[in-house]
Amino acid sequence: MRASRTPATPMSSKRNLATVILVVAVVWSAAGCEEGARMGRTTKAAPAVDAVMVPVESLLILPRESPARLLLLRAKPGSMVLAEAVEAEYAAGQRDAAGGRVEAARGRFDRGLAMLEGGGYNVSADARLAQLYGRITAARDALELEAANGAQAPGAGEAPAAPIDEIADLSLPVDQRLKAQAEREMASLHHDLPMTLADPVLSYLNFFETPRGRAIVTRGLRRAGRYRGMISRVLREEGLPQDLIYVAQAESAFEPLALSRARALGIWQFVAGSAAKYGLDHTWWVDERRDPEKSTRAAARYLRDLYGMFGDWYLALAAYNTGEGNVMKAVERTGYADFWELHRLNALPRQTRNYVPIILALAMIAKDPAKHGIEVEADEPIDCDTVKPGHALDLRLAAEAIDQDVDLLKALNPELLRMVTPAEAGFELRLPKGTAEQFRSELAAIPPDKWLTWRRYRVQEGDTLGSLSRRFGISSSSIQQANDLEKGAALGTGDKLTIPLSHPAATGLGRLVRYRVRRGDTLSRVAREFDVTPEEIERWNHPRGGRLAPGMILRIYPGGKRETESASRASLVAEKRQAETKRSEPGATAAGGLTRPVQPGDTLWSLARAYGTTVEALKRANPFLSGRPLRIGIQLRIPPAD
Repeated sequence: MRASRTPATPMSSKRNLATVILVVAVVWSAAGCEEGARMGRTTKAAPAVDAVMVPVESLLILPRESPARLLLLRAKPGSMVLAEAVEAEYAAGQRDAAGGRVEAARGRFDRGLAMLEGGGYNVSADARLAQLYGRITAARDALELEAANGAQAPGAGEAPAAPIDEIADLSLPVDQRLKAQAEREMASLHHDLPMTLADPVLSYLNFFETPRGRAIVTRGLRRAGRYRGMISRVLREEGLPQDLIYVAQAESAFEPLALSRARALGIWQFVAGSAAKYGLDHTWWVDERRDPEKSTRAAARYLRDLYGMFGDWYLALAAYNTGEGNVMKAVERTGYADFWELHRLNALPRQTRNYVPIILALAMIAKDPAKHGIEVEADEPIDCDTVKPGHALDLRLAAEAIDQDVDLLKALNPELLRMVTPAEAGFELRLPKGTAEQFRSELAAIPPDKWLTWRRYRVQEGDTLGSLSRRFGISSSSIQQANDLEKGAALGTGDKLTIPLSHPAATGLGRLVRYRVRRGDTLSRVAREFDVTPEEIERWNHPRGGRLAPGMILRIYPGGKRETESASRASLVAEKRQAETKRSEPGATAAGGLTRPVQPGDTLWSLARAYGTTVEALKRANPFLSGRPLRIGIQLRIPPAD
């Protein structure tokens, strides 16, 4: 006769609960005594400051027919508990940002920062908390900057979607008939990442041979030709497996502008926090996540750090996709530091479970695409010259200087967010191979302070000063003066002319931006993002005590000038000040004029404007100009202003 089971009585439930409470109290007490022993003194049963006792999961009471017992209770340092809570806010904020819920994302990021700042720990002294603070701050700043920037790229429309979003959420069948053939193929391939032919890998091998999958692979293999040499070099310099190139193939198909639903960007699909951690800058002018070489270097160092953390390439790749915190929690929760076990137990998000199989399948196909029915001709490698303009420069002028299409320059410099280069001296502009000298020679004919307004134009058959005047909306005389042309001079087909326009490229500079101050913001940080000075922010907003408070709305004019301020008027004021300064220099003549050497970029017209005189007066003061053009180094007499 089977014994009947008696349901637990209320009294037995109370005893079970009391047992749970007793166990918690004992562990808590032990933690406090251990801390006291380390301090060399006796202590009452109290938890150490960094030894808060928290269950890893909710305490579960077994079914009634079983004795109630404690299933899982582990002591965690309080800093770890804090980090996990903040990571949850960060992850939720990223999801909100990806879904376009900007206000919700702001709230999540702000709560995460508030938890860190009010948690009672020295954030800068704890590596995990410091990393979290940097990631959340960068993500929040990127959210604000994206909203202020508006357009994703100079002249570009909607950013191309990241292919990983298209394929990582698929549920695919397994065709076991492929396994024997795939095993033979894998044995014949050279690879420096471990290769495992698990069922999920077979599923994606099969998918990539369908028309839809083949199109994704073909696009990536074609674009890979542009960057393969550079990526191979960087991986080699960083001491990493060459097969990591297929991470970029999976993430973006080597598209620098690819943008995922989670707002990850570039060839290596960096989110803002990781990008900031690995030195990729995001300002009013550039987003270096879109810089192929800089982002490759950052991705290599990130992957190297992840491998150092987990000691396993599959776990490192999973962490690259979902974050190291999520992988760590999956390992802690299951007790398995093995990707395939985590996959079997569904301990990782579906996209992450598919991520490693996608990379392995792509690696197999890319090493011998013809065997998988894929014929593709790779793009030519990108080979560039680099120059440092040293001043803000309109990309159209740069393209005209080297007789190239501006779209080519935008493609070579995808990190640029504007049609203008940053003014930083160290910024490097990539040009088509073999054009650097022509660029320097052409730009020398235009003063750097005109690089945002003036243009270069190659004369076409039938062009006249009158037709060019109408085309560009400026006077014929201004074209003559800018190019030292005699009145009535004929234009030679193929000649290059300087066109002295007065309207700069659309850069967003001077356009009012309203920026909401967040926790941790300082005047210097906000100023740097918008290419202004802290003093300008203070002048526009008059913050009390010169300090920023969270929630404050700042009025900012990127670049430091209001849009209503006339560029030509500002330029004229600067030139007059320059002329006044130069008249006080030692070279000033007794008659009130001065002498100065001709410098790169000088023209008679630009000198006349700068010193408040005329081209004719300069020629009268320097009779030798009638017989030869300006040459760098020649001493000119500058007559007094009219």
